[in-house]
Amino acid sequence: MMISLGPYASFIVTSYAAAAVVVVILIGWVIIDYRNQTERLRELERTGISRRSGRSGTKLR
Repeated sequence: MMISLGPYASFIVTSYAAAAVVVVILIGWVIIDYRNQTERLRELERTGISRRSGRSGTKLR
């Protein structure tokens, strides 16, 4: 079943393809940034700096 997109078919297909490429790039960017951030956290924890969320039962006041 083929859908007729009319005279603007190339514009429509190109627009959807460009949007898909942008979404894939953003997903890749988020994955790479997540890996970089977790590695930075591991390095900081190795040097003795701990996260506040890692403290259990500690009051801030």
